[in-house]
Amino acid sequence: MHKAGFVNIIGNPNVGKSTLMNALVGEKLSIITPKAQTTRHRIKGIVNGNDYQVIFSDTPGMLKPNYKLQASMMDSVNTAIGDADVILFLADVNEDSVAEEKVLEKVKKSKSAVLLLINKIDTASEELLEKRAVQWGKELPQAEVIPVSALKKFNVKYVLDRILTHLPEHEPYFDKEELTDRSERFFVSEIIREKILRFYQKEIPYASEVSIDTFKDEKDIVKIRAVIIVERETQKGIIIGHQGKALKKVGTEARKDMEKFLGKKVFLELFVKVDKDWRDDEGKLKRFGYIQ
Repeated sequence: MHKAGFVNIIGNPNVGKSTLMNALVGEKLSIITPKAQTTRHRIKGIVNGNDYQVIFSDTPGMLKPNYKLQASMMDSVNTAIGDADVILFLADVNEDSVAEEKVLEKVKKSKSAVLLLINKIDTASEELLEKRAVQWGKELPQAEVIPVSALKKFNVKYVLDRILTHLPEHEPYFDKEELTDRSERFFVSEIIREKILRFYQKEIPYASEVSIDTFKDEKDIVKIRAVIIVERETQKGIIIGHQGKALKKVGTEARKDMEKFLGKKVFLELFVKVDKDWRDDEGKLKRFGYIQ
């Protein structure tokens, strides 16, 4: 008997969804920073056993959209609720609210199995954990409540065991050697975006997108030409920095991570381009993969 199914991770921004998926998959697939909206795309990570295949999906944090990019991000969250065999609803033990009412209602109406994971328990008292378990157990009465620490990997193996009990019998959806459905080009762009999130403040990371113009995988080196897209000339100046020092720092740190990820030397060229209001342009959002 072989089991296979889709397990989608949802929750508020910064509750630890990407950290949890990386812990479950055993690889760094989703970028992680302290900033909200770090994850923009649904990213699938695949875990294979002899008799099972779990396709995890990391989703953007739930929010009220202010522009079309955010609206497309929320569309992917709504889709994730609808197409999951198992929903991992991740909550931060230090937050008072598990999710806004509309999202809770969708999850309550879902016919999928729901595991309510209370994360970051390594930062909270036992009394607070018990309070949240009762509080959120009432919000989602059909859910099994499990305390976890994604960062410390506490109870991660138990979560996987519980997932397997809910998966349907099915042949593998992907080749058993595959780790993700995303391309190397995608992960290279995400590595650059992670550095932008880490090194710049305020609006800059949210107004930025990364496009990989060329990706040449040669025998001993990968040659990459990437463009950082921003909305304003002032943002371009900030990205580049005085005498190009800020952009050079992004490139140096991104190249180091790319070499670890790709397992060979990387030659990276970085450019910056202004594309006004790309976050509200449907055609550009399609080109960047946010709208199908």
